Amino acid sequence: MKRRLVAALACRNQGSRLYGKPLQRLEVAKGVRIIDNIIDCLKTIESIDEIVLGVSEGIDNAVFMEVADEKGLRHVIGDEIDVLSRLIACAELADGTDVFRITSESPFLYFEEVEEVWRQHQAERADASFMWNIIDGSGFEFYTLDALRASHERGNSRHRSELCSLYVREHQEEFRILKFEPPAELIRKDIRLTVDYPEDLIVCRAVYGALQDSAPRISVHEIVKYIDRHPELIEVLAPYTNAGYATMDFWGQSRTPAAASRLVEKA
Repeated sequence: MKRRLVAALACRNQGSRLYGKPLQRLEVAKGVRIIDNIIDCLKTIESIDEIVLGVSEGIDNAVFMEVADEKGLRHVIGDEIDVLSRLIACAELADGTDVFRITSESPFLYFEEVEEVWRQHQAERADASFMWNIIDGSGFEFYTLDALRASHERGNSRHRSELCSLYVREHQEEFRILKFEPPAELIRKDIRLTVDYPEDLIVCRAVYGALQDSAPRISVHEIVKYIDRHPELIEVLAPYTNAGYATMDFWGQSRTPAAASRLVEKA
């Protein structure tokens, strides 16, 4: 059976720290939003058969239906808290066998290795494959639809929340899991490229402003070089990197930094 890969983007406006994160503008004058750069980048990845927005219920989130129409995408409407059910619904709508997951507030994807990880995900018959230990906001995950369904059925409300990979991480013995590491220069615990706080947005706007000629495929390698030339941006991020990475260390301590997309562990 031919595999069909669906990029499922869970979207909502509610947020205790920054409202409407996916709709925040990376480039104010041109009106380029975070979600615009994400979707436009995903459209350049050949292995992704369809992009579907998983929109949270509520009038505040109706704007994402407009985004879907603007971008020529389909969408589903689902429970605000049960994010996992929205990802599953996205895949089911598009007849997907597998789901490609990134978050809708992280504008700069490490797109260079998506095709290779997808190839190995299929070849190894993995249930879940992770690009891990990378700069926060640039990683990605693959799941079979069956793995997501199992997570939803066997898990509880915590596992069905925005912590969509939690059940797989806590029950690794039930799944075949592949974990990949990026090049050493992208293992940076002093940088984050996801927008959760206003300070994150300041940094992502600076990055986009400097590198927008490459948009939507703005290389994370080039982003790191730019930020290293502007250490004041690292200072802006400092209050949030330590706490943020502490909550992400769910696979345990990293091994020696690996080559690009090196398969570091099978489970």
